[in-house]
Amino acid sequence: MQNRLSKNLSLFILALAFLAFLYGTYKAIVIVSKTQVGTRDGVYTSYVSRSVEIQKRAEALTQGCESRLCKVQSLLDFVSAIPYATQTFQRKKPLQTIADNFGDCDDKSNLLISLLHSLGIEGYFVLVPKHIFVIVPLDDVRLEKREGLWVNGKKYYILEGTAKGSSVGFPLHYKLKEIDAIVEPFSNKKIVFTRLQFKP
Repeated sequence: MQNRLSKNLSLFILALAFLAFLYGTYKAIVIVSKTQVGTRDGVYTSYVSRSVEIQKRAEALTQGCESRLCKVQSLLDFVSAIPYATQTFQRKKPLQTIADNFGDCDDKSNLLISLLHSLGIEGYFVLVPKHIFVIVPLDDVRLEKREGLWVNGKKYYILEGTAKGSSVGFPLHYKLKEIDAIVEPFSNKKIVFTRLQFKP
């Protein structure tokens, strides 16, 4: 009787361990699918943040702004002022980029889009060969004549976090056919586009 009870208890513990393993594997797959997207250059990994610290930083940086354009430009000014430097073996989370006071295009784009998102401002990653930048839609009369990236008939303005002192509506330095993917940063889903234009 004692042996049978011990055997049943062992089987129950093994079953629980197996279920825990399956659950852990499932969670790992979900996390990877939400942070990685395949590109022609390989796999891009997103390090966006929804942290309270990022939200507080975004609010402080845009404190005097009354328009969305002002908020976006203020956040872009902050990110583009961080010195550009590459770090081949490690991608950084947004708060680490601030703490280190340097980053590459991945680091700066992840920081910028995290700051934007914390204020409820829509933004997307654009992946081109060996580079990434951010686009945002803005409805502001001051931008009407500025060129933008039109995606399926909707106008977005380029934010280039690696160009110090850059403005909302940075020029596109790539051919349209070089745009590999446009990615929603928090779901990590590619935006399906059938029409791309760069024009006012």
